[in-house]
Amino acid sequence: MRTVKRPRRYVSPRWIAVGRPVLRYSQARDAYVLRLVGRKWGPVLRPDRRRARALEGVPERRKSQARAA
Repeated sequence: MRTVKRPRRYVSPRWIAVGRPVLRYSQARDAYVLRLVGRKWGPVLRPDRRRARALEGVPERRKSQARAA
């Protein structure tokens, strides 16, 4: 059994719709996973419900803010 959870990746609801033939919804994860192998492998996708306007002026937390020296 996996001890470290796979990170959730937020994608556009449009990409969820395009991937619908190969994705299934997992209620336990509250996310979409690959059919057949999603229990152990593959991405864990969640629809990105954030609004661009709500994030205006807020720094992106998912990207590194470190600068190359």
